[in-house]
Amino acid sequence: MKEETNRQPVVATVTENNILIKMKKNDDDIAFLKTLGYARWDATAFCWVIRKSDKNIKSVENYFADSLTWVDPPEEEITTTPAHELPSEKVLTVVRYDKGRVKLIFRYDLEIVKLIKQFPFYSWDPKNRWWTLPHTENIIVKLRSFCDGSGWAFQYYDQQPERGKKKERTQKNDAPLPECPPEYIEKLTVLRYSHNTIRIYTECFREFIGYFREKELNSLTAAEIQTYQRYLVEDRKVSTSYQNQAINSIKFYYEKVMKQKRETYYIERPRREKYLPVVLSEEEVKSIISSIRNLKHKCMIMTAYSAGLRVGELLELKLPDIDSDRMLIRVNQGKGKKDRVTLLSVKLLELLRKYYIEYKPREYLFEGVQGGKYSSRSAQCILKKAAARAGIRKNISMHTLRHSFATHLLENNTDLRYIQELLGHSNPKTTQIYTHITTRGFSQLKSPLDNLNL
Repeated sequence: MKEETNRQPVVATVTENNILIKMKKNDDDIAFLKTLGYARWDATAFCWVIRKSDKNIKSVENYFADSLTWVDPPEEEITTTPAHELPSEKVLTVVRYDKGRVKLIFRYDLEIVKLIKQFPFYSWDPKNRWWTLPHTENIIVKLRSFCDGSGWAFQYYDQQPERGKKKERTQKNDAPLPECPPEYIEKLTVLRYSHNTIRIYTECFREFIGYFREKELNSLTAAEIQTYQRYLVEDRKVSTSYQNQAINSIKFYYEKVMKQKRETYYIERPRREKYLPVVLSEEEVKSIISSIRNLKHKCMIMTAYSAGLRVGELLELKLPDIDSDRMLIRVNQGKGKKDRVTLLSVKLLELLRKYYIEYKPREYLFEGVQGGKYSSRSAQCILKKAAARAGIRKNISMHTLRHSFATHLLENNTDLRYIQELLGHSNPKTTQIYTHITTRGFSQLKSPLDNLNL
């Protein structure tokens, strides 16, 4: 049976020949469904399809337990809506809206209702008095075909807003931000800045030039740039991290694009907050790993921890990067575009061999269900769910495993220089933060409270 912690709701319905399962993507659940007879993903209907049988129905009920909801036909409500609010006779109006579904608006007709109930995940909305269905090409074709064969008019409208477009940030006067100068983006590209850095610099610099919309950038003084910084802090109330990113984007323009000297436009940086990273104990890491049943997930978490990898580095690993002869993992073009090698655990290598036989990855060491690179968000979810099952309440992420790797090495008397190389830090000061969180030597210390005769 599926574990009780953090389960997502699952909707299932039984058709004449199949069981249809609609759920959020989860590798554990997908692995279970694949054990059932003739299970397949239907990309058109956005659901898993399993052959109908008493055995499969029982297996689905036992596995998903309380998170499972079987969809039954809703009670029909024949309306007495005034005639002027209803569409004309024999007109089926299909409206796509922003939930991956369509509304069906029509005068009550028993044949259309019967047709609707043949589709998976239909629903009756008693408040608005319309039916809704998943928006799939197959459903739209069948509705249109029904109308053509029954003498009904078919109307289709798309009310869904454009996807994939972020809301454009504006200035106080609601004017859209101006575009970056072409030479700015070209310089970022030529210098081979990462895609993420280009995106951040571009967004920050657009806000900067939008603030001075009526002025020439090359005529701005250091005092005016400081005024912009006060705007970010006092009006926008941005974080220290964002403020530093904004400064970097401005410095890039004047230093790299315009080739000016630094003293021409001196910018004062804010003092950064200093936080100690959250670290797991060795027992907590063991509990997390032990709570994971899925072989791929277990290998991912073990690899991240045992090699001290960033989540991006973990997901970029390819099969040749595992050097079992030298017991090393090669990290290609990590942060700062640096190659390095790190540790390959003996226990991990043994598990990776089992994983390779079972999953047969083609390019990346860890691939998604449909192939290709595994998503960062999914990896983070795996860790958080495993931590919840292990009863760990700390606010952790995949990067916590990297912090824990470094801290545990230090507590086991590994030289700080070696830890710096394994983590890929350019500056030893970055690695020295772990000296502030290690418990090494604390066992010999005694709180002064314990000396009081209370």
